[in-house]
Amino acid sequence: MTSFRASRPTLAVSSLLAALCLVLGLALAAASPSHADNDDRGRRWVKERLEALPEKYKQWLQDVSFIISDDERVLFLELDKDYQRDAFIERFWQVRDPYPRSARNEYREDYENRLRDARQFFGTNTDDRTKVLLTNGFPVQRLEVRCRQYLVPTEVWYYDGSERFGGEFYLLFYQRYGRGPFRLWEPFDGFDGLSTDGSTVSLGGIRSRCGYDGEAVILAINFLRAQGGTLGGGAFVGRITQQPEPPEREWIASFHTTSTDLPEGVATFPAELLVDYVGRNQSRTIVQGTLGVPKDAVKPSELASSYDFVLNGEILQDGKLFDAFRYQFGFGQAEVGATIPLVFQRYLRPGEYTLMLRVEDVASGAFHRSERSITVPTVEREPPPPSDPEVAKVLEEANAAIRSGETTVKIAQLPGVWQTGLVRIDALTTGDDAIDRVVFMLDDTPILTKTAPPWNVELDLGEVPRSRVLRVAAFDADGEELAADERMLNAGDHRFAVRLEEPRRNKRYRRSLRAEIDVIVPKGETVERVELYLNEEKLATLYQPPWVHPVVLPEQDGLAYVRAVAHTPDGRTTEDLVFVNAPENLEEIDVDFVEVYAAALDRDQRPVDGLAETDFRVLEDGTPQELVRFEKVENLPIHVAVTLDVSASMDEQLGQAQAAALTFFEQAVQPKDRATLVTFNDHPNLVVDFTNEVDQLAGGLAGLKAERGTALHDALIFTLYYFNGIRGQRAVLLLSDGEDESSRFDYDDVLEYARRAGVSIYTIGLNIGRTQLDTRRKLSRIADETGARAFFVDDAAELQAIYSTIERELRSRYLLAYQSSNTRDDLRFREITVETPGRSGIEVKAMRGYFP
Repeated sequence: MTSFRASRPTLAVSSLLAALCLVLGLALAAASPSHADNDDRGRRWVKERLEALPEKYKQWLQDVSFIISDDERVLFLELDKDYQRDAFIERFWQVRDPYPRSARNEYREDYENRLRDARQFFGTNTDDRTKVLLTNGFPVQRLEVRCRQYLVPTEVWYYDGSERFGGEFYLLFYQRYGRGPFRLWEPFDGFDGLSTDGSTVSLGGIRSRCGYDGEAVILAINFLRAQGGTLGGGAFVGRITQQPEPPEREWIASFHTTSTDLPEGVATFPAELLVDYVGRNQSRTIVQGTLGVPKDAVKPSELASSYDFVLNGEILQDGKLFDAFRYQFGFGQAEVGATIPLVFQRYLRPGEYTLMLRVEDVASGAFHRSERSITVPTVEREPPPPSDPEVAKVLEEANAAIRSGETTVKIAQLPGVWQTGLVRIDALTTGDDAIDRVVFMLDDTPILTKTAPPWNVELDLGEVPRSRVLRVAAFDADGEELAADERMLNAGDHRFAVRLEEPRRNKRYRRSLRAEIDVIVPKGETVERVELYLNEEKLATLYQPPWVHPVVLPEQDGLAYVRAVAHTPDGRTTEDLVFVNAPENLEEIDVDFVEVYAAALDRDQRPVDGLAETDFRVLEDGTPQELVRFEKVENLPIHVAVTLDVSASMDEQLGQAQAAALTFFEQAVQPKDRATLVTFNDHPNLVVDFTNEVDQLAGGLAGLKAERGTALHDALIFTLYYFNGIRGQRAVLLLSDGEDESSRFDYDDVLEYARRAGVSIYTIGLNIGRTQLDTRRKLSRIADETGARAFFVDDAAELQAIYSTIERELRSRYLLAYQSSNTRDDLRFREITVETPGRSGIEVKAMRGYFP
């Protein structure tokens, strides 16, 4: 076989546009209630939009025709302005980036390199060879068949595995009857189209007349035929050439909703735009916009008696979209005066920009649009005077927080995967002239105060990685806290959390404050929105960073609090709450709830449904507790880890163990859930991060090899560590066929760590005989202590039923939450007992206790 050599068939762009008209016309018609006259309208609309596109955007649509979804095409054609199209293209590639935190977009680079090679070698990017090259990568070998006296132009491609198919395979491309683009041969095509002169083609003829090249053609034909017969071969070809799964549709909706164009024929209302430059954030200027909406020009909601608005913004620089943002605002009728202020902040470098805003009054459906050229200055310590003294007066305190932000504290990047033993902690500060001392705190306990740099401390965190909260705060000479930073130690990159950096618990506020929200997002995931509340009144919804917003405080005295709630696109939430100007003793109130996930089982170990809150009694250290939340968990998200033994002794049964784990992932993982795969032999290995993509989990199970010894204790601690920072229902499914042989940690370490983790550990012992009493006892105790069960089986064929039992149990648990009545000020283990006193024959499985 040869390397790539160029061939030059061509296909005009117009043919692609015709195909797009047909495909998109059908897509648009299918979305309409009546198809009869919508088919033609849809095709006309597509044709008109395509013809109106500048040439470079027509070419882009052609270039991505194999990977763009119908929804994405329709949205792209709906756009009217070039800056919107450019922004769409950038976002189109961003949502496909496999490593969004890196500077490169590997997916885009690979695709564009393959597209360039397709043009070089094939002279077109519209035939099946290009499709296979773009979606599967380069073959190991490519043969241009030299047998033109018998066969039409034909090529054989050989792969030893691709992005679509794990094993080796052959593909056959041909020009049907010697004309048009190359097609990928499928068994049901037959041999008719392979003939040069219309004569009958046979395998014998190919072998006798085409020599070595003919043998390669026969090899490809026989391979494709062997994929389950004629239909099977077609299914295989379809799998190789199918369009990649498009990204989640959320990005399309979010892109659409930031437009500042007004819908046709809508009512409008007036508003006045003020723009101020209120401070600096590193090298950027903080631009604060205030849109004053006359109360008499809009309507309150009839249901909630509130004024509700959606603000979309776009900022252009040099004719290109630099920033797009979206906010939602809500104001109670009693809170507003004659003018309703909609305040937003963006961070911009000094320069010339065009600011465009669209505001919708939700109740009336009316809109306002503003467009203004702005010159963003470089702001030093004193910003320019405000545009409106009244607005400035209300927000004076919030804006002053920006100007005093020259003093900062940040905890430096911590070394290692987890933090154990002696660890050095460094704090990085700015504005040292104002700092009198820096205090290091671990779990709210001061451990060191330093009065001069370097600001660092060495901590002995013990041998086992535990979740600890590290806080570093800088104070001035009067004891006022100037800045602080907080970090959870031993929390992985899958943690979803939100923290209010401002307001601060020990600071006093009068009329306003600047809410600053730190959002920690699991690797590879995104934040859909962050909601900001004052007491229980929702003030604003932010859809993009920076997660900052001015808050005007109520004039009346009394306790108030600010609450921030972050949401992911799949519906998960996390929140933080800070009391504003609270009495000192309020901080001593423990508002954390103890969450207990309990499985109620009958005498046959089957889950018992239909229990009520009154059926349960929870005791902590023997004292009954009052439940504040009771819920069946079938609709709550679950984080689950399958921890699989791949030591040498698993060799014969590993295949069945892999198949059972795959079935569990396929049946158990729902959109809100996350699962991870950890394997271990003489060391643990994280194979797949937490994900809800079953294909990724299946890929992690493929290719596992059984070898070396068994470090079971290390694997359990490693897996439990990976759950640090995750709340809610969590479970580990541990499968092993032997006792620990080579772990760094001992059994007592594992047991204590499991008690602290609060994660249910289902242990499955495979081929652990009844004489191995100590191993069985240890696995059973780990399960019992964590509110799970231990299973022992003699054959891997039984694993699938075990996994199904566990999955059913996880979906049948009850969430019992209470605020502990225990006022003991110590960190000793607290025992939990869960009973069903009025229901006989029920066994309750729940964690045996927790460390406060």
